[in-house]
Amino acid sequence: MSLLDTLTAPHALLPLFTIGVFVLAGIVKGVVGLGLPTVAMALLALVMPPAEAAALLVVPSLATNVWQLRPWATLGPVLRRLAPMQAGVCAGTLAGAWALGAPAGAWATVSLGLALIGYAAWSLMGARLAVPAHAERPLGVLAGAATGLVTAATGVFVIPAVPYLQALGLQRDGLIQAMGLSFTVSTLALALGLAMNGQYTGAVFGTSALLLLPALAGMALGQLLRETLPPALFKRCFLGSLVLLGTHMVVREWIVR
Repeated sequence: MSLLDTLTAPHALLPLFTIGVFVLAGIVKGVVGLGLPTVAMALLALVMPPAEAAALLVVPSLATNVWQLRPWATLGPVLRRLAPMQAGVCAGTLAGAWALGAPAGAWATVSLGLALIGYAAWSLMGARLAVPAHAERPLGVLAGAATGLVTAATGVFVIPAVPYLQALGLQRDGLIQAMGLSFTVSTLALALGLAMNGQYTGAVFGTSALLLLPALAGMALGQLLRETLPPALFKRCFLGSLVLLGTHMVVREWIVR
């Protein structure tokens, strides 16, 4: 049965679960400004191969991250500053897709679990680095390439991209825009890598496009919740959940099996 057939089966629970995942992922992004692909990959990988989960998140991730690129007037300087990093992201993702193939099997699940744990642990510790101006170009290429390899292996593109962007000392709005740029480029590179490995067909694109609706609904709800919930508390709960999910994936593959 194809992925599209599975998601449209009339009596299957998978469609409802998948829609719920994207609503939840949208809520997280609406509250804290990131996390849609991370949450979607973490939960969908519990019920389907990581490559299929990654293919489903392409359209919702791309659309929501393009929205995050605003304001357009300040995008040009951000593009120029982060161009070396984005070149590294593209090169690393495509090289990883060629060398590793589409994320599949135990190694992909374990890699995804470790990536979730690493990102959550880094964020919970509140660790911060500082990148000197003269080192931005070479470190940007290296951080981008490493992010690309992680993206190709797991479908998650926050490590080490987010810590690197935080280390640039950007103001809040600039950081959000920079993350939107990096996530947009990573999503496009991931889609191309999946297509190279035969995992991103027209049917999958259609299913992914349909899942944009629950993701947007979740984002709208998340933006409402942001006005009533302390974002710091919500983020700690979100990151703690990622640690638990990542640990479950690693234990399931390394110990149970």
